[in-house]
Amino acid sequence: MMVDVLILLGSESDMPIAAKAKEALDPLGISNEIKVASAHRTPDLLDKLIKESSAKVFIGIAGLSAALPGVIASKTAKPVIGVPVNVKLDGLDALLSTMQLPPGVPVATVGIDNGKNAALLAARILALSDKKLAEKLGKK
Repeated sequence: MMVDVLILLGSESDMPIAAKAKEALDPLGISNEIKVASAHRTPDLLDKLIKESSAKVFIGIAGLSAALPGVIASKTAKPVIGVPVNVKLDGLDALLSTMQLPPGVPVATVGIDNGKNAALLAARILALSDKKLAEKLGKK
């Protein structure tokens, strides 16, 4: 499937956050797909999804060690947006893991559990090369 945004979840339990991202992308006409692929439990599936995806932007949603967004960024030159999930420690562990990646592995990080902002950031990235989308966003 050809999509503009691929939303990857570290766990099925992250689906409510992914749903918020989807709810923000759909009205803008941005094609998207949600897949569950853990950086730790299903690394081969994750590799396959990244390599075979037509997505222009990836959103990685994960809690605890929150390795998923960084692993995605290590495997693609496309923009990656990380959404830390509140599982333990009020989500601060996931926030710091998502933000504190080594040089050369850039991940834009939004607030804890903020799938909507991840989607809106993805939309702004896509709007750089899509005038109609920029108009929908009210940005020029």
